[in-house]
Amino acid sequence: MKKLLIAILMLSVAAATAQEIPARKKTLAEMVKVNDYFMKKYADPAAVIPYYSRKKVYEANIWTRAVYYEGLMALYAIYPENRYYDYAYAWAEAHKWGMRKDNTPSRNADNYCASQTYIDLYRLTPEPRMLTKTIASMNMLVNTPQIDDWTWIDAIQMGMPVLAKLGALKGDARYWEKAWEMYSWSRNTLAGGLYNPKEGLWWRDKNFVPPYKEPNGKNCYWSRGNGWVVAALVRVLDELPSSEPHRAAYIADLQAMCKALKACQREDGFWNVSLHDAGNFGGKETTGTALFVYGMAWGINRGVLDRREYLPVVLKAWNALVGEAVHENGFLGYVQGTGKEPKDGQPVTCDSMPDFEDYGTGCFLLAGSEVYKLQ
Repeated sequence: MKKLLIAILMLSVAAATAQEIPARKKTLAEMVKVNDYFMKKYADPAAVIPYYSRKKVYEANIWTRAVYYEGLMALYAIYPENRYYDYAYAWAEAHKWGMRKDNTPSRNADNYCASQTYIDLYRLTPEPRMLTKTIASMNMLVNTPQIDDWTWIDAIQMGMPVLAKLGALKGDARYWEKAWEMYSWSRNTLAGGLYNPKEGLWWRDKNFVPPYKEPNGKNCYWSRGNGWVVAALVRVLDELPSSEPHRAAYIADLQAMCKALKACQREDGFWNVSLHDAGNFGGKETTGTALFVYGMAWGINRGVLDRREYLPVVLKAWNALVGEAVHENGFLGYVQGTGKEPKDGQPVTCDSMPDFEDYGTGCFLLAGSEVYKLQ
């Protein structure tokens, strides 16, 4: 009798949780609204990106825009409207399927981040010219001994999935091994290791490892920086076969990070810009929150994270994003501008305009693409 009551209780809890998952139609509608705002405002995918405060412009295959297209391709995967494909293809064509400033080959992950989308487009309509520059750049990485390129954790997301995707596409484990070597150097060697296994989080770069501290005396863990690592891990894991020797280590890092992130989620569902110091430019922030939703929802969907433990975290965060960050016209609020620490890109408010809108949209679309798959 006792076992029966426990079983009934568990089923009731599961049913209640399932009812909290937003309808897929609603999740998709939010994604489409946010993306429509962006595509309407930036109708020409080839146009340069103005940076008014610096009085300069950037090529539209810079990392910020490349992250947007990661999100767009995730939306296209669940809702394949031709206009999404056409927009992404026109962007790639305009930049001749090359790196930023057509600096090929490049060791700078920001420059070859765009190759993630080039590979995704190639998989849909393969033409060799689409990947000529990507392959040249990645082959340069594989065929040279340097492993110390990723000196800031953002680079892990910008670069590592390119190697993972190309390894899967070509069936060549050398790309996966190089990705692991470069990741391990950033994780364990640079400045004594940018990853802190005791707290399950990453310092952004060598300038933030101890003795650097937040005003409250705790370690400085930047929200979006840790979000980039979470995104990198799941995007790499999506490409690796179960037999790949480093897969288990990536999963272990993702699990440890999600455990640490769960512990510092805000009551309202967001995460602060500074994960361990709510008083240092504290407040709601969309990009880190969206990336954590992306990683946690991915983990639930793949059986890597415990559903009962992490589903409430994901739903709380997603509902906060949709309910408080998304404007009626699709504009995203609470997006921290570019930078590397809590004080950068401020102020972060519901109505503040970041210096670049694109990566915020990309992060939101990535998150939504995994929330959409929740059951």
